[in-house]
Amino acid sequence: MIDNNRSMTGPPGAEHPDARSGTATPEGARAHARAQTGTLTEHMPTLPATSYAPVPPEVDGSALVWAERVAGGGYTHRVVRAGTTVRLTDLEGDACAHLLLYRAHEPWERLNVADTVKVQWSAYLAVGQLLLSDQGRVLASIVADTSGHHDTLCGTSSRMRNDERYGSGAAHGTSPAGRELFLLAAAKHDLGPVDVPPSISFFKGVRIEPDSGALDWVGAAAAPSHVELRAELDLLVLIANTAHPVDPRPEWSCTTLEVLAWTGEPTVPDQWPATASPEAAGAFANNGEVLAAGGNS
Repeated sequence: MIDNNRSMTGPPGAEHPDARSGTATPEGARAHARAQTGTLTEHMPTLPATSYAPVPPEVDGSALVWAERVAGGGYTHRVVRAGTTVRLTDLEGDACAHLLLYRAHEPWERLNVADTVKVQWSAYLAVGQLLLSDQGRVLASIVADTSGHHDTLCGTSSRMRNDERYGSGAAHGTSPAGRELFLLAAAKHDLGPVDVPPSISFFKGVRIEPDSGALDWVGAAAAPSHVELRAELDLLVLIANTAHPVDPRPEWSCTTLEVLAWTGEPTVPDQWPATASPEAAGAFANNGEVLAAGGNS
């Protein structure tokens, strides 16, 4: 492989001065790639997940099925089985995990933020609340939360807005917009722009002023903080880790997000949080119809 940014010296056919070093040859590139084995790199999943380190003391590292650090401005995606717990951690205090969920085998059914809010009579996410689909089913339950700083109101950032604020909103630019990252993640599963609905944001909080109705930015909690979501059906999970669209700071900023997941069992009808409210009971009953019909595999 010739580095087109370097000039060639010597007669035609002469070996490039760097051709036998670094990654300029297949041999050098292979050696470099193999040297990365066992190292932890941002925006790359750890394989196998059980080799990830360090693991929080309360998490059984031997049960991990997904372990990844997503750099600021990065994205990730994964299909997880019903009952899997997905733990998102803001390691340094400036991550913002924008989340979309889809039924893994029928992705036309997906997270509906408006229904998540109105069916449960609250715009503010907390332990015990559910992330609902556009068919009234429970896609995921919030089972742990040490942050409390989340947002269902604003969605993620757009390229045009980031272009205006920061100079670049392209997915591979210096200040990538969340929607651009979602489009890349969605494309890996044969989904397009029409399949990317409004998302939920974790680790950056927004509230509504009771008198004026204006958005009140509350930012992040102290780091590290985490939130755990239990998949209640087989899910496709898309995550974009990028600055929140109403972050008031003039410079784009986003730090590393940790994603850990381990298998378990989904909620049954007589178990919390299905018993938390009439609305929860009804949503889990809708899940039961799908599971009974074999529609989750």
